[in-house]
Amino acid sequence: MKFSKDVSSSRRKSRKAHFTAPSHVRRVIMSAPLSKELREKYNVRALPIRKDDEVKIVRGTFKGREGKVVQVYRKKYVIHVERVTRDKVNGTSIPVGIHPSNVVIEKVHLDKDRKAILERKARPAAATA
Repeated sequence: MKFSKDVSSSRRKSRKAHFTAPSHVRRVIMSAPLSKELREKYNVRALPIRKDDEVKIVRGTFKGREGKVVQVYRKKYVIHVERVTRDKVNGTSIPVGIHPSNVVIEKVHLDKDRKAILERKARPAAATA
């Protein structure tokens, strides 16, 4: 059911917006949920993923694996996690891309900007509770 006449529900337009999105929009799209412990601690459900976050893969072939995010590949909408690799025929190993929706953030890499984001996101939740 459509609520806003200003927002298109066209499949064609939605797909175009997704696949031609600029980098700053892709950052927001590439958000991952926080673990239950972190959700309790910060009162935030999800965060845009970044390099050096520690994640646990919860869906797909590599389900159950944990590791640090080595690269956030916005162009392909994937992240690369350490030790999640596939060996090629010639013996070299390449990282396997994982979509951020298939991981849970177990440990957040905090700096002053990330702290500010967490505080800003938690404020509205604290006001309603």
